Amino acid sequence: MWRVLGLTGISVLISGLATGQVKKQFTIEDKSACQVISLHIKANNGNCYIKPSHNQEILTVFGNQEASSYNHQFKEEIKGKSCNVFLSLEDSENKGVSYSLTTKVFSSDAATDKFWKMYLTDEKPYHLELTYGLGNANVDLSGLSIKTLKINTASADVVVGYQPGIENLVQMDTLTMKVDVGSVNAKNISLAKTRYILADVGLGNVTLDFSTQPTVGNIVKGSVGAGNLIVLLPKGHDTPVSVKIKDSWLCSTKLPSNFKKTGSDTYANSAYLKNPANALTFDLDVSMGNIVFKQGH
Repeated sequence: MWRVLGLTGISVLISGLATGQVKKQFTIEDKSACQVISLHIKANNGNCYIKPSHNQEILTVFGNQEASSYNHQFKEEIKGKSCNVFLSLEDSENKGVSYSLTTKVFSSDAATDKFWKMYLTDEKPYHLELTYGLGNANVDLSGLSIKTLKINTASADVVVGYQPGIENLVQMDTLTMKVDVGSVNAKNISLAKTRYILADVGLGNVTLDFSTQPTVGNIVKGSVGAGNLIVLLPKGHDTPVSVKIKDSWLCSTKLPSNFKKTGSDTYANSAYLKNPANALTFDLDVSMGNIVFKQGH
């Protein structure tokens, strides 16, 4: 269990909070010594929103929960030029991941009216790690500086991505997604400007939307158990794409009609055969699930 450490510069405003009434709950102020932020956010329940902000605060959190309904745990460290911030938003009646998984599989209505709205500054680069249990999350990274991004979801449904035309301000190194029975819908993910994308799908679903033509080559490595991986390719046929799929007789795979087999378990489109520079390259493994590539129109 995390303990509250290093709370200098953190304002906690939770008094008088009532359900349905939105109040600022946390503000983590900027520090001139911090040139990069490592931010870890964990929420076991509720609806979570992350948005960009022009404010200087590293993190600002609003919510509509009663003060007694959640346990808020912080840890803040400054190491050299890096500021490491850990925030855990845990339901006081936390029933654990097994409850989340059971609810996702057997319940038709797992909705909740609890929500968190979080704002990140566009003035600092982030290493961002997000962990969700049950509920929904919407992560808008438009115009932020995200160096690395990790998303872990047990049974939450997560939408992450960029508004059209508003890309990541820096080159992202790696985007990692781990999904149990939940889902991750990565919208306009080409705008992340990431070199590597890693997707681990258990029973859930991942959608990678490359409909915006990439400006850099992407290497996508994925493993699918019994879930689904859907890839939306850029519109037209100008983007070079190469796909390697290690499959089994229990799975299903589907590629666009313009892909040709180029080797053992390897396929490519005509643009890749002409010029493989800055290609979208997929290295995938599937056991019992489904992998579908769709060509944009």
